Amino acid sequence: MTTRKHNALPKARTLIEALPWLTRHHGKTVVIKFGGNAMVDEALKRAFAQDVVFLRHAGLRPVVVHGGGPQISAQLELLGLESEFKGGLRVTSPEAMNVVRMVLAGQVQRELVGLLNEHGPLAVGMTGEDARLMSATKHYAQVDGAPVDIGRVGEITAIDSGAVQALLDDGRIPVISSIARSSDEDDVSGVFNVNADTAASALAAALGAETLMVLTDVEGLYEDWPHSDEVISRLTATQLEKLLPDLASGMVPKMQGCLYAVRNGVRNARVIDGRVQHSILLEIFTDEGIGTMVVPDPEPPITPHEGIAHHTTQGAA
Repeated sequence: MTTRKHNALPKARTLIEALPWLTRHHGKTVVIKFGGNAMVDEALKRAFAQDVVFLRHAGLRPVVVHGGGPQISAQLELLGLESEFKGGLRVTSPEAMNVVRMVLAGQVQRELVGLLNEHGPLAVGMTGEDARLMSATKHYAQVDGAPVDIGRVGEITAIDSGAVQALLDDGRIPVISSIARSSDEDDVSGVFNVNADTAASALAAALGAETLMVLTDVEGLYEDWPHSDEVISRLTATQLEKLLPDLASGMVPKMQGCLYAVRNGVRNARVIDGRVQHSILLEIFTDEGIGTMVVPDPEPPITPHEGIAHHTTQGAA
């Protein structure tokens, strides 16, 4: 007697392939920096929301951190305000800061929360101002080796992750806009625009996350760009640190964020191609990762002498 051919069998095989990854990541916190093409392409936005909800239902604890450069530029142009950049950073006047706040918390975040909540009452939006989640001081751009004032742009000085932890413990998906409160009590303006890559890495470290994932508009970190499009699939913190001075300016904050994360308790940081639908699921739940993974440096092995000395000290105590 022959068994009937089941057309759905490949789906079962796919689910079984994901089983070891589901087991490994169950209960772990994953911080995802949402940006690039995935923020402006409607199909990619919906696929991103589906991926994040899938992580939540698969037993992971996803946190989303986002910026909104293209949306901010469009709104500034609509209001007749100039978009100016120095040292690769947006010059943010008090007037521009009002626009940044409005666009990030009132437009980009609302849309993303809405997409996530199409799948259930899961997502909660907040900014770095809320519950003093992120505190920052004024950041100066470096232009020709000299510091330049670029207005309300901040450098994160502290993270209080209690509110995010509470949301995660309640089964929610925090969606966080990259705005921070000023740590200077005399600062009457009160808030700063902060780089979303930096914000995501600082939050991942504060939460003790398993993984930081940064969506980009490239395949990953290229080994010898522009001479080769070969992507580095895995490298250590020290290997990345050596590459940083030669990276393209757009990749620097992303890779600096990855470096900071893995040197501050995050088990791995990944830069993945946000132009690929369901890239998050492909990276986490399959054997064929599609980006670049950064891992901490391996701990040096303990020599026999170190082991004996340690044992002797314990015995003497």
